Amino acid sequence: MVKFSKELEAQLIPEWKDAFVNYWQLKKHVKKIKLSRSNKQPASSHDLNHEKLGRSIFDPIRFVAMKVASCSSKLFLGSSNNNTNEIIQVRSKSMDSDEEQVLYQTELVQLFSEEDEVRVFFERLDGELNKVNQFYKTKEGEFLERGEILNKQLQILLELKQIVAERQRRRKPVAGAPLLQRSSSSFSSSRDSDSLSESAAELNDSSAEISQTEEVIAALERNGVNFMNSASCRAMMTKKGKPKMAMRIDIPATTPARTISAVTSMIWEDLVNHPKKEGHGDFINKKKIQCAEKMIRSAFVELYRGLGLLKTYSSLNMVAFTKILKKFDKVSNQQASASYLKAVKRSHFISSDKVVRLMDEVESIFTKHFAHNDRKKAMKFLRPQEQKNSHMVTFFVGLFTGSFVSLFSVYIILAHLSGIFSPSTETTYMETVYPVFSVFALLSLHLFLYGCNLFMWKATRINYNFIFEFAPSTALKYRDAFLICTTFMTSVVGAMVIHLLLRAGGFSPSHVDTIPGILLLIFIGLLVCPFDIFYRPTRYCFLRIIRNIICSPLYKVLMVDFFMADQLTSQIPLLRHLESTACYFLAGSFKTHEYATCKNGQLYRQLAYVISFLPYYWRAMQCARRWFDEYDLNHLANMGKYVSAMVAAGARLTYATQSNNLWFSVVLITSVVATVYQLYWDFVKDWGLLNPNSRNPWLRDDLILKNKSIYYLSIALNVVLRVAWIESIMRFRFNPVQTHLLDFFLASLEVIRRGHWNFYRLENEHLNNVGKFRAVKTVPLPFRETDSDG
Repeated sequence: MVKFSKELEAQLIPEWKDAFVNYWQLKKHVKKIKLSRSNKQPASSHDLNHEKLGRSIFDPIRFVAMKVASCSSKLFLGSSNNNTNEIIQVRSKSMDSDEEQVLYQTELVQLFSEEDEVRVFFERLDGELNKVNQFYKTKEGEFLERGEILNKQLQILLELKQIVAERQRRRKPVAGAPLLQRSSSSFSSSRDSDSLSESAAELNDSSAEISQTEEVIAALERNGVNFMNSASCRAMMTKKGKPKMAMRIDIPATTPARTISAVTSMIWEDLVNHPKKEGHGDFINKKKIQCAEKMIRSAFVELYRGLGLLKTYSSLNMVAFTKILKKFDKVSNQQASASYLKAVKRSHFISSDKVVRLMDEVESIFTKHFAHNDRKKAMKFLRPQEQKNSHMVTFFVGLFTGSFVSLFSVYIILAHLSGIFSPSTETTYMETVYPVFSVFALLSLHLFLYGCNLFMWKATRINYNFIFEFAPSTALKYRDAFLICTTFMTSVVGAMVIHLLLRAGGFSPSHVDTIPGILLLIFIGLLVCPFDIFYRPTRYCFLRIIRNIICSPLYKVLMVDFFMADQLTSQIPLLRHLESTACYFLAGSFKTHEYATCKNGQLYRQLAYVISFLPYYWRAMQCARRWFDEYDLNHLANMGKYVSAMVAAGARLTYATQSNNLWFSVVLITSVVATVYQLYWDFVKDWGLLNPNSRNPWLRDDLILKNKSIYYLSIALNVVLRVAWIESIMRFRFNPVQTHLLDFFLASLEVIRRGHWNFYRLENEHLNNVGKFRAVKTVPLPFRETDSDG
């Protein structure tokens, strides 16, 4: 049977861990009571009689006095008809500053043999009950307020959809008709469909006198949606000269089109210090309303998820209070749990039903407006089910791992027999086939390390799905990552073995050397395969993230976007190998085996700079976009780190072709500056370590791993792997084969460093969410009020 402490640790919400009952601390207090009882020696019969006599004199006096005090305050929560069974008295009092905030305080009615330890236990228990109540009230208030806002947002959306539908039905729709000015949109109370129809009819009758924009504004005003005056719509005045109310529809600039539109609008407003003319306003068409509807739907889903978490929080804490009180009863040989549990059940986090009622309301609203009254479809959005672990996945992971080890052993034997790694043989294999297989090997290593990251994040209860905003139903698990990795490498090593066997069999090299290219095309085809096979949600999510990275800074940057971009900065050797592979096959060198054709080309050498810069450039543009969205100077400082890395990479590439003392000095200076910059950002910003005032010396206050020495070893390992660039200026070269193998080894070390960095990066992000009790994503809403300019 699983202990409740482990069950609680497995089920509690990681981001709210500090707000839960500290069950483990309370268990320590119960253990102290038990030890105190066991340490007391058995008293003599005379002492026992004296103790009984003492209790018979003083206990009734104490009991009566406490009873009178409880009756005068009228806050006694026990049973008045069974006073002899009452052992504790739980008082509740309201704070003077906040009458709704109730604090609980326990007093001992009867003497305990371990009175001091018991009193400390109940003081601690009262503190936990007050903490749970206060947190529950705070979160409940936040969710209730969010629910009211979403209801208003939904009513505005329904009104706008109704008005647009009426206009399209009664008159020929005008493409791109201006509905509201850029800074206009607001919300108010809703009206029923009859009043909307009447307003639309009146609007149709007066369409000859007012413009299309004024038609919609008038219709919305007749239905209770008022507009506030703002800088961009001061020209919109009523006949009496009073300013109309303005409202704003905020659609986040998440796509290139919206980003360009937002930047253009900002520049226009900065250049022209007067209201926009009607022709330059923002147009709200059917597509824009659909976008607003999607935002509101996502907000309802997150609200429902938050309510579900709060409900789980309430039930787990109730069980924790019940379990710990039963332990106390067992240790103290008393029956104190009944009285205290009455107070717990009357407390707000148990007695309040607002969360349950709001959940029912959200289910009803979502089913009606976003699922076409299909409850089953609505529940797929509101309660997505995680994929169940399959034993077949574990079986195939083991099968492909064994196959990979066997095939790799065969490959080593064949390579040794054929002498392809011998310096005396031709270097064609290392110059042509090696880059293609290196791409597969580096990618497989990265996938394996990502699987290790997923395993460690799950084991340490780091909520990576929430941080990356992955759907629980389609999110990749560590077993799936290992399955993809082992399948990938088994196929690659199998192709390498076949390639060597065909070479040894006397087949034409021009035909045999097409095997790596064919394998590459097969994997690219599987990546973009539209059929729902081979983890299609994961594949398309990967492609979407790569698209966002390449198009930086036009797309809004999410955590998963810049996390993946950081992975690309560690895979520059892989991108360089892709460049040589593309040139090798596109130039037809696999037929002639003149591999020097690509390396001697000027365009090839120039592309080497571009490819080495691209990952850092994309990451720098993401930092610029985040600064534009958030106005946080830390993003500009982070962008400087990637600019310094670009300079250092360019200097090392130049030094590889121009070996002189000047470029040696340039490489040394730029690389040292970039490395120090990167190490500082790794430890202080990304990992949150090196805090001199931390209770854990030079680490941080909160650590997920219990062994502190692991963090110090990780710091040292990260420093060593960060300075691997020293090899590029020391030039440890022996022969072409060893040079390629050394380059592959250094590239693998950088991938390993990145996989090691990933765990601590997400650990720090998770602890930031825990510190802010952030367990639910905040979804921006399309409609918001703007202040009047008067």
